[in-house]
Amino acid sequence: MRPVVLGMALGMALTAGVSRVLKALLFGVSALDPVVFASVSVLLAVWLHFFASYVPARRATKVDPMVALECE
Repeated sequence: MRPVVLGMALGMALTAGVSRVLKALLFGVSALDPVVFASVSVLLAVWLHFFASYVPARRATKVDPMVALECE
């Protein structure tokens, strides 16, 4: 979790700097809205966690259990 938290903190800091430049593209929220920052960070973390665990699990279901046990 340490790299995830570090990445989220770095991403939020960079986004805070860039959001001032892209202020014209933000509709209905302020440039530094904490609710948007937190919700996007959590959404990205959950989405990435899902795919980081789903892809290996999907590959593991395609291996025949007997073949996997024979290798040991």
